[in-house]
Amino acid sequence: MSRPLHDVPAADLARALPSALDGTGPALALGTAPIPDRTVPDDVAVVVRTSGSTGEPRDVMLTAAALLTSARASADRLGGTGTWLLALPTTHIAGLQVLVRSRLAGTTPVPLPPGPFRAGGFVAAAQQLAGPSYCSLVPTQLVRLLDDPAATAALASFAAVLVGGAGLPDGLLARTAAAGVRAVTTYGATETGGGAVYDGRPLDGVETALTADGRIMLTGPVLARGYLDRPDLDAQVLPVRAGRRWFVTSDLGRTTADGRLEVLGRADDVLVSGGTKIAPLAVERVLADCPGVSEALVVGVSDPHWGQAVTALVVPAGDPPTLADLRAHVTDRLGAPAAPRHLVLLDALPLLGSGKPDRRSATALAARHSGPTDTTEVSRGDSG
Repeated sequence: MSRPLHDVPAADLARALPSALDGTGPALALGTAPIPDRTVPDDVAVVVRTSGSTGEPRDVMLTAAALLTSARASADRLGGTGTWLLALPTTHIAGLQVLVRSRLAGTTPVPLPPGPFRAGGFVAAAQQLAGPSYCSLVPTQLVRLLDDPAATAALASFAAVLVGGAGLPDGLLARTAAAGVRAVTTYGATETGGGAVYDGRPLDGVETALTADGRIMLTGPVLARGYLDRPDLDAQVLPVRAGRRWFVTSDLGRTTADGRLEVLGRADDVLVSGGTKIAPLAVERVLADCPGVSEALVVGVSDPHWGQAVTALVVPAGDPPTLADLRAHVTDRLGAPAAPRHLVLLDALPLLGSGKPDRRSATALAARHSGPTDTTEVSRGDSG
């Protein structure tokens, strides 16, 4: 059995989603190229295009059962349902799940005002919420809100603030907690219907495992049905093992002593500088705690001596840090090979539409602004 697949503009998604979930209407294609006269299996409710952060974008088929199971498991972990503030694009899984959770709760989400993300717009939207309230953010948004006193107070009024899409430094978590904000770190993907691991622990029904080379795998009823027209990817990324389907991610992880899943970064982001493997996420977490740093992104720039030169793109907080400051800070915690050899100061980090860091654009930007590795030149770039 099959059902028609219709393209739907983001503005019409909230209206069209209920019939896609209950099977009375067509399946919906979000963020994809136009797909005329297409059908999908009848249990598929939505086809979501991935952000492309792991390479070529993929069209993921999500069933109503997977989306609703994820929403129920999220509510159980958070301690109940409520009203959601919609701060992320609904063409991506995190924004879509705000609509699904709102549908499950019988509430109407409150969107941010149109235009760029601003603290003032967040405060205005938060003032429209009633009862227990929730929102889902990416770390860059959280940093900007914590820099604004009124927005920080608004954040503290939420029953929980989900934060995902990128690594969250310990210093940012501590700052959030000190502000009285209940932040819940989430890990997941479009293929898992959104966040499937909260604060390092899988949602009910979800299980995690690691491959022999340390890649994170997830299984459970939240998994996607597969990829549209890509059975090759189904076999590679969503394989069946011992009678169960697993999602094999591109992320490296480990299990901590208390049983939590710790994400170490993407396998294909690992840099090799001077023969040493360096995980950018680990360096970013350290840089985020350095004085003068608001946000940081680490990439590798091709270098004839080092292979890849570790390069830090930094949004300053107050007086900008120097490259020497950053090198000393990282060397003290991770060792000299991980210390950045270039520093590029930015007004804002380059981001994908989903709010995740755009590492491809960041690498190109860093290559344009980085000087010779035997200098400590600091460049001022832009995020374009």
